[in-house]
Amino acid sequence: MSVSVLTLRFLSRDLRSRFAGSFSGGLWALLQPLLQLAITSFIFLYVFKARVPGSGAPNYIAFLAVAFWPWTAFSESLLRSTTAIQDNAALIGKVALPREVLVVAVVASSFAIHITGFVAVMIVLTAFGYGISLLHLPLALLLYVPLFALSLGCALLCAAVQVFVRDLVQALGQVLPLLMFTAPIYYARDLLPERFRDLIDLHPFTFYAESYRALLLDYGSFDYWRLGAALALCIVVLLAGHWVFRRLDPHFEDFL
Repeated sequence: MSVSVLTLRFLSRDLRSRFAGSFSGGLWALLQPLLQLAITSFIFLYVFKARVPGSGAPNYIAFLAVAFWPWTAFSESLLRSTTAIQDNAALIGKVALPREVLVVAVVASSFAIHITGFVAVMIVLTAFGYGISLLHLPLALLLYVPLFALSLGCALLCAAVQVFVRDLVQALGQVLPLLMFTAPIYYARDLLPERFRDLIDLHPFTFYAESYRALLLDYGSFDYWRLGAALALCIVVLLAGHWVFRRLDPHFEDFL
């Protein structure tokens, strides 16, 4: 059986097991981020009185949604895939298979669900007059490709290390919210003190948050130099994650 067919089978298995016994099935995977977005938007709009700076700035709900969904795909895929090898310990001991497919399947299932949710939310926001440019939606979806590669590289690294350091997944549960709030997801760069505005470019998700807004909301500009840097970073992280995974792979069974 080819690796691609094997990956698709594990992807299908992950999607089925994820929603097995759920009354709403896969619908909850779309409703949960939507509910979180609604609650967060309410708090920031009506409690904190958040506004997007600049003339002609988009509505805050649209501003938040176009960055929130890609971040959710990245963070959820990383958190769920970190235990992919550990969760399949019995299978690894009985069946000879390339262990990477276990990680790829989990990352791919998370992205498949949240990309579907992203498209649905963009269409709904357009229907309610939030100024989403559906014409640029295909370009925005292409940005999921390097984001997927970045997620997969991180996932391969974390899944391999998790076999030996079992509290890594708990640490990630604390680190990911910190990374979320240090990226310009809930706020625009212009709201930061001037001395910090250039520093957020060091955050790997800054490019994606601002690029989605440039493409879908015409807020800011799309920077092709930063695209090149993002592509280079995702390739480096993917290669590094795969290298670490392959180096640790022979020792998995001894620690599972």
